[in-house]
Amino acid sequence: MKGVHGVLTKALMVVIFSNDLCKGTSDKENTLKMDEALLTVHNQLTEDITVLYVSDYCHKCLYLPVVSVSTGQKNASVVVSTLFTLTLKVEPDSRNRTLCRWTQTFEEAGHYSLWVTQYETPSDLTCFLSVDKSPNNSYLPLLAAALLLAFLSLLWTVAPYVYRWKCTSKIINLISCQRPQLSTENEGGEDLSAEISSQPRSSRLKSLDTFRGFSLTLMVFVNYGGGGYWFFQHAPWNGLTVADLVMPWFVFIIGTSVVLAFSSMRRRGVGRLQLLRKLSWRSVVLILIGFCFINYSPRDGLLAWSWLRIPGVLQRLGFTYFVLALMQTFSARTDVPLKQHNWWNPIQDVVLYWPEWVFIVALETVWLCVTFLLPVPGCPTGYLGAGGIGDEGLFPNCTGGAAAYVDKWLLGDNIYWHPTCKALYRTTQPFDPEGVLGTINSVVMGFMGMQAGKILLFFRPKNRNVLIRFLVWAILLGTCATILSKCTRDEGFIPVNKNLWSLSYVTCMGFMSFLLFGLMYFIIDIKGWWGGQPFIYPGMNSIFVYVGHSLLGFYFPFSWEMRYQDSHWEGLFKSLWGTFLWVLIAYLLYRKKFFLKI
Repeated sequence: MKGVHGVLTKALMVVIFSNDLCKGTSDKENTLKMDEALLTVHNQLTEDITVLYVSDYCHKCLYLPVVSVSTGQKNASVVVSTLFTLTLKVEPDSRNRTLCRWTQTFEEAGHYSLWVTQYETPSDLTCFLSVDKSPNNSYLPLLAAALLLAFLSLLWTVAPYVYRWKCTSKIINLISCQRPQLSTENEGGEDLSAEISSQPRSSRLKSLDTFRGFSLTLMVFVNYGGGGYWFFQHAPWNGLTVADLVMPWFVFIIGTSVVLAFSSMRRRGVGRLQLLRKLSWRSVVLILIGFCFINYSPRDGLLAWSWLRIPGVLQRLGFTYFVLALMQTFSARTDVPLKQHNWWNPIQDVVLYWPEWVFIVALETVWLCVTFLLPVPGCPTGYLGAGGIGDEGLFPNCTGGAAAYVDKWLLGDNIYWHPTCKALYRTTQPFDPEGVLGTINSVVMGFMGMQAGKILLFFRPKNRNVLIRFLVWAILLGTCATILSKCTRDEGFIPVNKNLWSLSYVTCMGFMSFLLFGLMYFIIDIKGWWGGQPFIYPGMNSIFVYVGHSLLGFYFPFSWEMRYQDSHWEGLFKSLWGTFLWVLIAYLLYRKKFFLKI
């Protein structure tokens, strides 16, 4: 997602300063920014030393030099990243042995001193780390924001009850006093709740709009920087962060919406030719918006084919929607459950759509075969690593393996040149997280959402059956993800990787999607405990909010040049403020009954 990579890239880089006898240390103290700490190395040996480091988040990476300190220099200062745990070691300049090695998690704005001291014999050597200045609590802004949001949520929940109580105490008609809400009574005062429950297959679910709006709101927040916190940025390579959750959730929701919407249109007698026109038009518009407006903006200067990126988020969403909608259009079945008894009735939502399952299994087989069997020049077959300094530096130009090779073969250099692994793994090759192979698994992810939609169509009159099936699918997908990843970040058969949209990543996201959607469906549509506010508003205007925040996100009042860059306070406020504005805009559009549709 555009806009989140720069923060991570800047923060991951270790900025090295050399000084003579601590000259200019006060300047370094003043230049510390968020997620940085100051390390001063004191050399009390009779030989020159070099301090090297490797991030524990970097899989099998080479050690990189941090700073060298000569015997005449005595000490030197360096600014280090506090994002991830670092393993450091001290070696003499001859690099013939390791003097000491330790693992350290530096904290923001802390000042540390490393003393390398030798006593009477050469073997009697110690490395001692002291804290010269206590670090800041970098999570304090996040705690303050969480408490404020919790207070506002409580206020939102309690306010209607207080309002009603005040009206009652004044003996005012309760009906005229209540806030406008969806009523279950008709004009004659008759209760329509039974009629509503007898028409369960509505193409509009409040929980689905809420899930979409929640995903979109989180997407806006992380695209606006997420306050500079690393877990609100995309993972450098393998692993999972909050930012890695939102797009597969959105794809899942697309699949569910396709089933509900197209089934509703087919019940109304809309023909396949008309459906084909609709899905083709919407797909083309989404792809063109992504290509012409999201990938390129006037801020980029004159348009040049040499650097123009072809893949993108909306391009992938548009193509995924096209495939899913095409499957639903040519599906032989409707949403009518079978009346006759068969042994496979409990799984009729799967059995009756066996051609779609064959197609999806074939797609996934293609992904597996290309990923693990396609020969890539200069790289091991089936390579899934980030390249660069990873894997002991043996495959520096193999970033992404077969996925990158296919993209370069089809698209040339018109792909993404700033992947999330660039800073940590020191890669030099382009890699596009919205590439061709990943789009295959995007379709698979959307198909899981289609399965959720079919469960609703077939079993929604019995909500208990819907929830049980959601839970069963969550368990199955979670088990697959567990086996494939071995519950590790880097050591699994197929690691969880958002850049590659690996099979383990898709099954893990499917597991989370079924759980989260099921929970919202239970709370919102079954129990009615929550109306989905405020997420339901951007959820009903998702195209407007996504395109708007992408085009205007770097302009005032949504964003501004930060003045205080030494902590997360201003960055978190800016991210929350920009997100709040788009939720507010979506609410105002909801009040005006304006919904941008394609």
